[in-house]
Amino acid sequence: MKKTQVSIIGGSGFLSAELLRNLLVRDDVDILRVSSKDHIGQTIGQVHRTFYGLSDLVFEDISPSECVAGADIVFLAMPHIITAKVAMELFDKEVKIIDLSGDFRLNNLADYTRVYAPQHPCPERLGTFTYGMPELYADEITKSKHVANPGCFATCIAVSLLPIAKLGQLSNKNVRLVALTGSSGSGVHPQVGNHHTVRSNNIKAYKVFNHQHTPEISQTLNAAGAEGVSLDFVPVSAPLSRGMMSIAQLDAPKDMSEEELRSHYEAAFSDFPLICVLPAGMTPEVVAVKNTLRIEIGLNIKTDEVTGQRTLCVIAALDNLIKGGAGQAMQNFNLMTGHDNAHQLQQPATWP
Repeated sequence: MKKTQVSIIGGSGFLSAELLRNLLVRDDVDILRVSSKDHIGQTIGQVHRTFYGLSDLVFEDISPSECVAGADIVFLAMPHIITAKVAMELFDKEVKIIDLSGDFRLNNLADYTRVYAPQHPCPERLGTFTYGMPELYADEITKSKHVANPGCFATCIAVSLLPIAKLGQLSNKNVRLVALTGSSGSGVHPQVGNHHTVRSNNIKAYKVFNHQHTPEISQTLNAAGAEGVSLDFVPVSAPLSRGMMSIAQLDAPKDMSEEELRSHYEAAFSDFPLICVLPAGMTPEVVAVKNTLRIEIGLNIKTDEVTGQRTLCVIAALDNLIKGGAGQAMQNFNLMTGHDNAHQLQQPATWP
């Protein structure tokens, strides 16, 4: 059996730990190198303790070209701006790229400069990466050389609304969004607002109506058929290490009952066994999806007794590091190497 040769650039973060957790147990993969600017010379198990004694791989401070030598696919797991500069050194190589940063998700430069940075290192490359959401672009990902992995909030929210967008029922509508996320979404390096002492036993909103994933969500829903959709997005910091829940409220699709809409969702995700559309009376829970690639989606429609207005609530839960990050990158890896998107990724969650 020919094994896929893989390298990782930016190996010391939480997303890389998740990549390694999947790649180390694959019998169809060889991990060639893991490069990093931190922990040079230490084994991956000395840094990501769950791998201690399982691998002799060490973190190397080497150039991107050296890291990808002989590799079929490279995962880029670094912050934005840094990632784009590294990618520029790899575009003329044969290696396929899966980028986990935000540098190549957006097609519009104005969107990028508004939410990420004043300048982009290679703006001409915006729109050239395939957006790595299998539920929307599976065929394109299969044939792609460069894939931009979606953001965590963007995945949770956009996937939960894709079936409605494809019905044309989101066009020119407003969606009110609240989404809660665990602290691991802020990365491995501690920040002022992310210490345990301010996250534990605390819930706080941040970047109200101004989160960097908002244009990404709009772009994705627009591509699925939701022209002119507007989003009022309030992200919330939750006292969790991992896990994410999004709550979307909008005008219910006309002439569809809750049961009919649920059937439409089930059909829309029939090729995606990792997405679970819950029956009436059940709502998504983070503990049910934590440490897995699964998404739970719940649907509820209410008719107001006073106005007669019908409101749809769509709730989704996922693991922000897995389906919201490295696990989705593994789905893209599967598609790019000729497998089904869920190949070797269907393990259930731990309970509780």
